[in-house]
Amino acid sequence: MQKLAVILLSLFALNALAQPASDARLDEVVQRGMHVMPFALDQTQHVFTKTTQGGVQQVIVKDKTNTKQIQLIRTHLAKIAQEFSHGDFSNPAKIHGQDMPGLALLRKAQPNQLQISYADLPDGGQIDYTSTKPELIAALHQYFDAQLSDHARHAMPGHAHHMMHQ
Repeated sequence: MQKLAVILLSLFALNALAQPASDARLDEVVQRGMHVMPFALDQTQHVFTKTTQGGVQQVIVKDKTNTKQIQLIRTHLAKIAQEFSHGDFSNPAKIHGQDMPGLALLRKAQPNQLQISYADLPDGGQIDYTSTKPELIAALHQYFDAQLSDHARHAMPGHAHHMMHQ
């Protein structure tokens, strides 16, 4: 019960921390992102939904008929989900910096402490993150907050009841 209380408190506390970065930082992240993410940020929306067991990261197209961007999203998210499953968080570090909140602890996760899975969505793709370790859940929420801050123009927080965008 105490672990649940810690998780719930961290959910509420971390929600308050996701503030948009400066315009200069947002521009810098877009420039770096162009070398890592093959899809067009201005044609897509990132959605980060925190859950009590981890979170869901979605990237969806703004124009549901844009099949080229949908395929680019799916290919990229499937690839990074595979990398993350092996502890390789180098691509987010290339965009957001080596000291990105949450990354150091996520990199240290032992096998089976953090489950990461990819799924296609009709208009993009999503990565599900789950853990039973409160410190990894907190690190993931910090990572989501950093993503929301750095991608403020192209990202939004999600809500648990919108997680399954299918």
